[in-house]
Amino acid sequence: MVDVAAIILAVGLSRRIGVRNKLLLPVDGVPMIRHMVMTFAAVTDGPVIVVTGHEANAIKAALDGCDMEIAHNPDYADGQQTSVVCGLRAVPDARHIMVGLGDQPTLTDHDLLNLIDTHNAADPERISIPLLNEQRGNPILVPGSLRERLLADPRSPGCKTFTRANPDHVQFHALASPGFYTDLDTPDAYAALTAGASERTQ
Repeated sequence: MVDVAAIILAVGLSRRIGVRNKLLLPVDGVPMIRHMVMTFAAVTDGPVIVVTGHEANAIKAALDGCDMEIAHNPDYADGQQTSVVCGLRAVPDARHIMVGLGDQPTLTDHDLLNLIDTHNAADPERISIPLLNEQRGNPILVPGSLRERLLADPRSPGCKTFTRANPDHVQFHALASPGFYTDLDTPDAYAALTAGASERTQ
């Protein structure tokens, strides 16, 4: 059994950012979703499962040659939880499952390692969630032993309902890196990211 596998949700419609699929926008010279897969793959010994929905073929093409697996969610328009469930069903057995988003390109492999180390130093049998100033972050880290319980409720499967209904199975960690709490949902957010990258290369 592998130690850490990952699920990356790459299903959104990019309505707020107002451009073509934001996951295909360039970050450090590659499509954003490819950048995210590379970041997660750097810290996992298990597979990275990319859950697709909107423009699935374009996402798959952007990941050509990447070390990952695709799980397509035909019900992605019914809400994020359907994509979480799709990923949880597709991921193989692992001691821990990282569940993240495809639009957090300021996350680094150091951030993810910090989450894993903090989780293991606390209670590795509880779900770990980054938290800063009462804001929840992503990704979260789920013990593989809880996967079946997350899928057990046919009315509302997935992480969100379970973590709120079972606080004894959840632990929050004050992780300060802004990458955990920053996703690219607006043109201004993407402009700030690209401006920062330009400054670093000058």
